[in-house]
Amino acid sequence: MTAWRDSLVRAQGQVAPGVGKGLRWWRRSLLAWLPERWQWALGWSRARLLLQRQGEQLVVQRDIGLHRDTLLELPWPQTPATLEQRLDARLRTLPRHWLLPATAALRRPMRLPAAAAARLRDVVGFEIDRQTPFEPAQVSFDVRELGTRDDGQLQVELVVIPRLALEQWAGQVGPWAQALAGIDVADAEGQPLGVNLLPLEQRQTLRDPMRRWNLLMAAATLVVLALAGQQILDNRQAAADVLREQVNAAARDARQVAAERQQLQTLVEGAAFLEQKRTAHASTVELWNELTRLLPDGTYLEKLSVEGDSLQLIGLSREASQLVPLLQDSPLWRKVNLTGVLQADGGAAGRDRFTLTAELQPLPGAVAASAPAATTTAEGADGHANDTP
Repeated sequence: MTAWRDSLVRAQGQVAPGVGKGLRWWRRSLLAWLPERWQWALGWSRARLLLQRQGEQLVVQRDIGLHRDTLLELPWPQTPATLEQRLDARLRTLPRHWLLPATAALRRPMRLPAAAAARLRDVVGFEIDRQTPFEPAQVSFDVRELGTRDDGQLQVELVVIPRLALEQWAGQVGPWAQALAGIDVADAEGQPLGVNLLPLEQRQTLRDPMRRWNLLMAAATLVVLALAGQQILDNRQAAADVLREQVNAAARDARQVAAERQQLQTLVEGAAFLEQKRTAHASTVELWNELTRLLPDGTYLEKLSVEGDSLQLIGLSREASQLVPLLQDSPLWRKVNLTGVLQADGGAAGRDRFTLTAELQPLPGAVAASAPAATTTAEGADGHANDTP
């Protein structure tokens, strides 16, 4: 049981980061369709307040992605309580980050294998003593993801600040050190890097005062939607039951009509089939008359066989080799062929034994007679199409 639980924990540790990353990517993709100001207006943006000391002033800016708006310029020193009074209710819920100048942190570009993306911070943490002159315990660090190279490697940047410098900064800003959610660093152009160098245990998390009410409203909405869905489902079920009874009644009538129609169609098709077979080719009497007319004198038939459309002749003749061209011109058959070799009879008459096969042809009126029968059958099948269920 312990081994199974450990395997489950390891699997969860492997799957959970991927699922969380996929959800974050999905959320960012959806928000990318909205302008950043709309995201802010709807409360869906990842906005924050940037605080920066510039000379004898405290500059407060709202950072919304690529846009920064200056909200306040207060004289320094200033306390967090004073800033709280100057902000409206919407801005008070935003996390507050202090922006340090570019010279306050050390930046090192790095290349890492793609497999390190799942635990990027842990992997970079082992590289601090190699990339900087400090030990990991002497600095506070963060990692910037700069994209993926063509060879599949990750391009990242290590940003570190000595803890001694953080302590000096905390002594300069006073109570602000305990009222911030993070510390960011500006680049050479003054733009924030988007890192957080404040140790995790010192970060302040601002709670949304409306979060509880929002959760209650969301729960109530789900309950109402569930009840409405259940009511709709019951209505649909009742309507479906009534419709099922109507369909069953109609189906019974339709099956009876279909059975009668099928019986009638079978009778019509059987009659048409017999009529077609009867008029498919010449009768035996007509075949005898045609053979009597075409066979030369001195030719005798021992067997005449008709099987389907195949005609077989077995007999004796003095002109056995000439029988194929003589019989080929008849309109009653076609493809006259000698089967096997001619065998001498051995008698004084000099006859040869032959075996002929031919394919009977339909009579000229057979096709015309079968066409109306087929038409009649089709009409009989489609005559009550409206009664079909």
